[in-house]
Amino acid sequence: GKGRLGQLVHKKCCSVVALTSVRTEDQGDLNKLADNFKAQFNDNAEVRRRWGGGIMGLKSQHVTQRREKAIQLEHAKKLGLQIA
Repeated sequence: GKGRLGQLVHKKCCSVVALTSVRTEDQGDLNKLADNFKAQFNDNAEVRRRWGGGIMGLKSQHVTQRREKAIQLEHAKKLGLQIA
């Protein structure tokens, strides 16, 4: 997380680190890390697909309930049923 990156740059927290140069003997380790990161985040469709908890607020819940009720009434009218 941000705390671990902060330790790298001797700060409390850090969100991004830019590597400007890498020694040739460390290039293999960096490539291995980059491949792991791509596999865990960039190529992982499950992480990209998840946007939120799916919990709507009170107003949104009421709006959705009203819409569902209106849809049910429309279906009932089409079928010729009486629902009060």
